[in-house]
Amino acid sequence: MPAPSPRTLHLRDVFRRFGMNRRGSAAVQFAMVAPLFFALLFAIVEVAMMFFATQVLETGTQDTARLLLTHQAQDQQMTAEQIHDNLCGRVQFLLTCSGIYLDVRAYPAGDAFTVPTLFDGAGNATNNFTYQPPAAGSASIVVVRTFYKWPLLITNLGFSLANIGSDKRLISSTTAFRVEP
Repeated sequence: MPAPSPRTLHLRDVFRRFGMNRRGSAAVQFAMVAPLFFALLFAIVEVAMMFFATQVLETGTQDTARLLLTHQAQDQQMTAEQIHDNLCGRVQFLLTCSGIYLDVRAYPAGDAFTVPTLFDGAGNATNNFTYQPPAAGSASIVVVRTFYKWPLLITNLGFSLANIGSDKRLISSTTAFRVEP
């Protein structure tokens, strides 16, 4: 068997020394793990912010719907814009007011009803939003719905919460109650 050439021994020694050298291994390992770690960290923060925004919208919807429940909106003859502004005042620290959709509908008590779909499959508003407060003295069922298109940042890493396309998630809140006469 022929003896290994001096060049082969030299390359073999170089690779062996490189494999045994531990200086800088932490930096190399961090470089391999860091992108996954930061992607996971940003995804967790994004999900937390989305849940927080959903809770803010839910609380704002309930507080605004209370104006209808207690007849304050009817007594003050509040318009759709005034109700929308009231909701905006409650959520504007996190949500932009121009992106909030508000739908208020009153139905006769005791009758079956179906709430309409207000967004198409692509997430576009169908412009069927209405403001129909209950008539004074009626025992109506009122359904107040709010919607907001939450922008998503971490969507191209195989983790996407988008449910209406264009890197957005439609968050919504619904409250239904019976207005006492």
